[in-house]
Amino acid sequence: MKLLEVAVIPGDGIGKEVVPAALEVLNAAADVHGGISFRFDSFPWSCDYYEQHGKMMPEDGLQTLQNFEAVFLGAVGDPARVPDHVSLWGLLIKIRREFQQVINIRPAKYFRGLSSPLLRPNDFDLLVVRENSEGEYSEIGGRLHKGDDEIAIQNAVFTRKGTERAMRYAFDLARKRRGHLTSATKSNGIVYSMPFWDEVFKDVHKDYPDVQTTSTHIDALAAFFVTKPQVFDVVVASNLFGDILTDIGAAIMGGIGIAPAANINLNGKYPSMFEPVHGSAPDIYGLGIANPIGQIWTAKMMLDHFGYLELGQHLLDVVESVTYDGIKTKDIGGSATTREVTSEIIRRLQK
Repeated sequence: MKLLEVAVIPGDGIGKEVVPAALEVLNAAADVHGGISFRFDSFPWSCDYYEQHGKMMPEDGLQTLQNFEAVFLGAVGDPARVPDHVSLWGLLIKIRREFQQVINIRPAKYFRGLSSPLLRPNDFDLLVVRENSEGEYSEIGGRLHKGDDEIAIQNAVFTRKGTERAMRYAFDLARKRRGHLTSATKSNGIVYSMPFWDEVFKDVHKDYPDVQTTSTHIDALAAFFVTKPQVFDVVVASNLFGDILTDIGAAIMGGIGIAPAANINLNGKYPSMFEPVHGSAPDIYGLGIANPIGQIWTAKMMLDHFGYLELGQHLLDVVESVTYDGIKTKDIGGSATTREVTSEIIRRLQK
């Protein structure tokens, strides 16, 4: 029996509702598999914790998390109490950066049972690989002067190492899927970083002659996600471009509440972290109507990361069958509660 030790951070708002639901599903999936079990250790780091302690996590929080095989995160943020830049940089981004989680992966697919806003959604199934450590989200810059002369400078930083790392990861995934990789660029308008991005992409492609490639400007690519998402297989993008594209991906699926994500550490020194794309939605917290699918699909990605690909696919198939049969929460056109959706997924898993 393989024991998988996972640190759990429910976080804020509906994270405290959907994370326990996903843990129940993971335990049920482990029972079905028979060869694995989980040990979950939960940590209350959140905006509640910040109001009590003046920080989002204790000083030794990262040292504590480092001992686990993965981090399972719910949602971070409650802007009415704690500014977003404080809550995110004090917990979510802090873990991403200091645990060297340099790759972010977010899938989007036509999900049976969901009403896509697209007129002809076809059968799209794409995966965005987002560079997760630098780019437009670097911490280099500052503010100078006050009043009419105030200046804000935010520097985008692209290293060959970070750029190539993300691209090689994306090429490897494309080889395992349908053999096509799209690069998100903007080299016609951003005159230094994006031509550099294009050059690295061409260089890396030489090592993957079996993978077909396309480079598409981000504005056109965003439009194509809406007009013809079915043509995409794997997309590799910078930190900012990947962030924007994956929210579009969630939207065309039919709701951001079902979208999952993984933050991957490649060197094995630190655990990877798994989190849904959705936010904490404090306005519906406690009503029992939060959509658990995003968190459960995130759990599927964690199973994939641990090497249990068949079990992960079985779980996603079960979730999709539940939505197809109309058992879904209000945000995606149903009337079921968080508890009802979760219980039905578990029932079908066990069946």
